[in-house]
Amino acid sequence: MRRAGRIAPALVLAAVSALAQHAPSQPGHGERHGNPADLDAYIASMEEPGRAAWQRPDEVVSALGLGKGQTACDIGSGPGYFSLRLARAVAPGGRVYAVDVEAGMLEALRQRIEAAGVVNITPVLSLPGDPLLGEGLCDVALIVNTYHHFPDPPAYLARLQRSLRQGGRIVNIDFEKRETPHGPPLARRIAREDFIAQARRAGLEVAAEPAFLPYQYFVVLKPAAN
Repeated sequence: MRRAGRIAPALVLAAVSALAQHAPSQPGHGERHGNPADLDAYIASMEEPGRAAWQRPDEVVSALGLGKGQTACDIGSGPGYFSLRLARAVAPGGRVYAVDVEAGMLEALRQRIEAAGVVNITPVLSLPGDPLLGEGLCDVALIVNTYHHFPDPPAYLARLQRSLRQGGRIVNIDFEKRETPHGPPLARRIAREDFIAQARRAGLEVAAEPAFLPYQYFVVLKPAAN
């Protein structure tokens, strides 16, 4: 019997195939979203070697406190910068659902999965306002540099909350609303205080705030106590 709330990988991959021709482009990927060269350039910028110095991905994954056999949901996964690291953190027995609205991103991720020989990542082609994840699926839902892309951010958080398991958490990492050497223009950033206010409107509360990232806030959310 399939466990309630868990999505069978075959079903997700079928959904990716069915939706690929109708996938909306995610804002912020560039002006010509359908151009493979633009997408390649965007992926290259996400994967540039210097990013690790300020993004500190291994420290981020360690701070999530994931255990072997747990399920991580990487929201706005792109080509897998965090997905591949999350896959190692939850192995053996765990799974990563890598969620993105851009089919080209998931194709790049699929190639990286194959090259790395990773077997516990399931790509999910989502909608802009819905991750298309089952209820009670995620121990941790990680959002990195993506929250400001959502068309209705509080509604997205409320929807994502339904995908948490008992004791699950939503983690948002995004750029502070100040000038930094990296990150989007200030007009596209959401200040930490505004993000927390939106999270509260979605029925969430702050559980922790690790403070080791130089340019980004790192907010861990849990469902608010009734």
